[in-house]
Amino acid sequence: MQIAEDRESWTRVIYPRLAVDASDEFRFRRESSAPSGLIDWRSGERLIESARRTLLAGAKFFLGPGRHFVNRHGRFASRYLDEVLMGQTAPGSYIVTAYAPPHAGISLSASGGDMSSLPDVGVAHAREVSQAVVRAVEATAEAVEHYRTSGSLSGFEAGVPRGISYEMTQALLGIAANSDGADITVEWDSSSSESIPESTHFEFRGSDAEPLSKAAVRLAEDRSSRMVTMIGRVHLLAKKDVGSPGVFGVEALTSGPARKVRVRLADEEDYHEAIRAHEEDLALQVSGKLEKEGNLSWLYNATVIRTMGHVDEYQRPRSVRNVSAGQIDLFDNGASQLPEQSPDPSRGNQ
Repeated sequence: MQIAEDRESWTRVIYPRLAVDASDEFRFRRESSAPSGLIDWRSGERLIESARRTLLAGAKFFLGPGRHFVNRHGRFASRYLDEVLMGQTAPGSYIVTAYAPPHAGISLSASGGDMSSLPDVGVAHAREVSQAVVRAVEATAEAVEHYRTSGSLSGFEAGVPRGISYEMTQALLGIAANSDGADITVEWDSSSSESIPESTHFEFRGSDAEPLSKAAVRLAEDRSSRMVTMIGRVHLLAKKDVGSPGVFGVEALTSGPARKVRVRLADEEDYHEAIRAHEEDLALQVSGKLEKEGNLSWLYNATVIRTMGHVDEYQRPRSVRNVSAGQIDLFDNGASQLPEQSPDPSRGNQ
């Protein structure tokens, strides 16, 4: 009788847990001004994307820490994600639920396949990977808290061995940015006889976007080369090769060393953000190694830090340069114009 009277609870909470095998549960919640359980479409898309990136970043950390994984460990992380189910939003604000089966085997090799009949050699259990996700989120949340009290990013640098990475800071940035509050809750399935970890809960504020953004820039830096960060409008998208990160053009909206650049991404995941920025006329913050090639300026090994506000909120800077007679202005505005043409495939991934 109680279940019949509470159909909402049955369809959203009880039935999904009965319909799937044993599973550890991740809940990604974001406060919304819409009615309970609803969210504006774009924010909902970003929350799902950020939840996906959180799981991928933690899975990459399972194989070893890194400041910036780029595509490293990407196939393993994707195999872990293939074992995860997505549930409906729960009542309240807006909640995306991920169900990760604790006993699923994730191959450590690229061959993949059915892991159910294989010995543990060369196979990771999904719960171990899920625990790595939680450790990485925990370390990042602690670094955010340290920034709140000290204003220092040192906690992010120190936390890299514990799972903090560019990928994780960017994933959590997508959850926290422009929110009225967000959190991640993890509950572990208790059906197995093994010891069960304690449930965990992490909270984030909209103001946490600032340290997460700054940390993402720092963690993405290649200290062996000249890295620059710029904010601009995406005006060209090109992806010739299947599975390649893609290339796009950015026209600067704030002062910087170049007015237009071509951006060659380090990670194909970032290409989706560039597409969204282009479709919604949003400014994009990107970081990469700046190089000049003929009349073109390039950002190589580049990363998308985050999408900003609408491009109309930014005024294009007036270029003021002090170039002495006989000197060459390396980043002359006229020379750095980005032609509307496909990138040169011979460049390859840098």
